[in-house]
Amino acid sequence: MGCDRNCGLIAGAVIGAVLAVLGGILMPVGDMLIEKTIKKEVVLEEGTTAYKNWIKTGTDIYRQFWIFDVQNPEEVTLNSSNIKVKEMGPYTYRVRYLAKENVTHDSQKNTVSFVQPNGAIFEPSLSIGSENDTYTVLNLAIAAVPHLYPNAFVQTILNSLIKRSKSTLFQRRSVKEILWGYTDPFLSLVPNPISTTVGVFYPYNNTVDGVYTVFNGKDNVNKVAVIDTYKGKKTLDYWTDYCDMVNGTDAASFPPFVEKTRVLQFFSSDICRSIYAVFTAEHDLKGISVYRFGLPPKAFASPVQNPDNHCFCLNAEITNNCTYSGLLDISKCKQGKPVIISLPHFLHGSPEILETVVGLHPNEEEHSTYLDVEPITGFTLQFAKRLQVNLLVKPAKKLEPLKRLTRNYIVPILWLNETGTIGDEKAAMFRDKVTGKIKLLSKVEIALLSVGMVMFVAFMISYCACRSKRTK
Repeated sequence: MGCDRNCGLIAGAVIGAVLAVLGGILMPVGDMLIEKTIKKEVVLEEGTTAYKNWIKTGTDIYRQFWIFDVQNPEEVTLNSSNIKVKEMGPYTYRVRYLAKENVTHDSQKNTVSFVQPNGAIFEPSLSIGSENDTYTVLNLAIAAVPHLYPNAFVQTILNSLIKRSKSTLFQRRSVKEILWGYTDPFLSLVPNPISTTVGVFYPYNNTVDGVYTVFNGKDNVNKVAVIDTYKGKKTLDYWTDYCDMVNGTDAASFPPFVEKTRVLQFFSSDICRSIYAVFTAEHDLKGISVYRFGLPPKAFASPVQNPDNHCFCLNAEITNNCTYSGLLDISKCKQGKPVIISLPHFLHGSPEILETVVGLHPNEEEHSTYLDVEPITGFTLQFAKRLQVNLLVKPAKKLEPLKRLTRNYIVPILWLNETGTIGDEKAAMFRDKVTGKIKLLSKVEIALLSVGMVMFVAFMISYCACRSKRTK
């Protein structure tokens, strides 16, 4: 009887030990299997999970626009007063709904090339009004004249055309015209202009972004989706030194197994440069654990605060000898037009920039850019890209609308918020196929290890107690 009991206790201890060992073995083996599966599925080739989402995103992506309506145009033009603006919006469009085109694979270089078609569809239900709502905004063509034609004699000739067209520094335009273009009366009188159509995003519909060539990750998963060339080149020809390089991915995804210490680099054609994001928080997105990465203030800091940005400061006139933060002059990328990019409401900008504009209220929550990345796959499951488009306006004695100005202005035109969040159906599929299986495996590993250890300890204590009792 005693032998049976002791044998049973020893058998229980052995079973517990075996379960614990199985749990311990399953941990590295399971991790290895997960890593192997992920490495296979994130490669950009036909048949993989990543490729299906890469060709055409299953997530609805929207661009919201807020227009800065100028409240005192005559005071600015006549007295060089501070500009008073009122933010109007959002006006929302669905974008990036078209699949990538001209997709070609290069198996020797392990790359894939494509272009991304541009398209925007107005969404009235997500907007405060119609595309035909009109606001007072800067006259884009007039503001650009001193930058494109600095010669005083040429300006004198152009001034006669400005008078004939009755163009002023500020004008009433519809949302649709401001965004997508209108025929400008002044440019229509200019002999052989580059274009008579002006708009902040003109041309956009029926155009493409690219050609992009990215690594497919087949030979090295750490390079998956990383851009090799943009428009056939590794550099942009807009900046100097390393600022001119095309770095990282397009931010839709990153190489897998993302750690919190990683700096995520990505290229944005909207701002004509590569930029980066750093870890800020971890949170739950529809049952999926994601890492939030945000643009740090130093990304748009002045070279005085961040020496790495020295090669982004090409126009000392705009940034007070490169001492102002928060401004990016992309005029070289925009055929000489005086376009300045910033974060909305000049978030993280130098206080001096806000001195000439009344009505702006920067805040981190509404105006910062972030990416929510699922760390195992590297897929971006939610994002908000927020940018402001401004124009540099400077005095010009030969031009009627600009001759009474006594200082430079950085005039905000609009800001945008481009957002996308994984849909409920896609999130459920992602949980089922990726995070759910990983969590289940992890639970099995812990359960086996825990149960095994408890059984082993419990049966061994019982066995020792029985032996001690018999000895007595």
